[in-house]
Amino acid sequence: MELFKNDIGFAKQLDETDPLKKFREAFIIPERNGKEQIYFLGNSLGLQPKTVTAHLQQVLTQWSQWGVEGFTKGEQPWWYYHDQLTEPLARIVGALPHEIVVMNQLTVNLHLLMVSFYQPEGKRNKILCEAKAFPSDQYMLETHIKQRGLDPQEILVEVQPRSGEPTITHDDIIQAIEQHADSLALVLWGGVNYYTGQVFNMQAITQAAQKAGAKVGFDLAHATGNVPLQLHDWNVDFACWCSYKYLNSGPGAVGGSYIHERYHRDASLQRFAGWWGYERNAQFKMHKDFVPAPTAEGWQLSTPSPLLYAAHKASLKIFSQVNLQELFKKGQALSSYLIYLVRDINRQYNAPFIKIITPENEKGSQVSMLMLKKGKEIFDTLSLKGIFADWREPDVIRIAPAPFYNTFEEVYLFAEALAQACKQYSDV
Repeated sequence: MELFKNDIGFAKQLDETDPLKKFREAFIIPERNGKEQIYFLGNSLGLQPKTVTAHLQQVLTQWSQWGVEGFTKGEQPWWYYHDQLTEPLARIVGALPHEIVVMNQLTVNLHLLMVSFYQPEGKRNKILCEAKAFPSDQYMLETHIKQRGLDPQEILVEVQPRSGEPTITHDDIIQAIEQHADSLALVLWGGVNYYTGQVFNMQAITQAAQKAGAKVGFDLAHATGNVPLQLHDWNVDFACWCSYKYLNSGPGAVGGSYIHERYHRDASLQRFAGWWGYERNAQFKMHKDFVPAPTAEGWQLSTPSPLLYAAHKASLKIFSQVNLQELFKKGQALSSYLIYLVRDINRQYNAPFIKIITPENEKGSQVSMLMLKKGKEIFDTLSLKGIFADWREPDVIRIAPAPFYNTFEEVYLFAEALAQACKQYSDV
């Protein structure tokens, strides 16, 4: 922290020496009246790669020329499109390519993998999860458990932050796993908490869960493309993510899943099936009995959209050109600089305006700021100044400078605007 300076010249110098600065040119930056806006919502919807249009047009052209035969003919037959996505994704999440499947959206994939990896037997029927996870995860768990004929109130073990603290202590997670070791069937956790930006120790959680005899899966919506992941080496059983946040693949983009290779040929594993998950060489023989592909692709159901694949591919090609360690390092540096500048704002007042609730030693790109005074008014003021941020009720502003396209100068200008807004309401 002491290496930073609250000075625009310093921020510009960081940008000048940034080894990733060229990648900003690969994205379309929102403009108003000819002026680039400051977009800090990569944790909600990543910006559009400039090459997306060409990738989509290629699919549309093939459709116009070949019709349904575009699946097997043309420049890039859609039948093999998925093969172009698994290797770059495997690199991002730390998996083997055949452990990756690109399909559906996040919550659908969580339901599908719950079918396989939540198998309650006798008293071993509980699911451990984080309290106040993203609502979609909460609803997924609630309804999935009810569909199994069980009571969510009896099944779910939710780990809370300690009283007065915004984040969950790692020791409390491990302690909860050990406390319920005899009854745990599954640990389903978020890799990064959507509200606070806290990054969890997924490797340690995996080891503790499996030692207790439970399966373990992760919702990586806010982790994939944001923080380093090594799912295969960590021995994670399964994981799911969306691709419209840090993976920049567009609104409603196709999701992804990881299933460890040890389960690919496990005939005892329950799953829901569809024809696209059938063993590829015999798929068009239309046999009655389901024979899954012996990879993560065996969990697919329906025919995928080449258009969604194309948008996803455009972003993944950018990822294939970057050193991932440098990318994650820059994300950390951007968020650390932001925290440094916010603390400088607080020093101007007898009582702080802002409380950072993102733990400095457990974070990626996101910084969550608890606004202690006039938070919504300050947020609205920032929006009027062309800053894209996120308001979360009742009093949190989430900021996520994405390392591909955000700059240190933008972080400085945001903090400057934030300081002015705080000053505006300091006497209100």
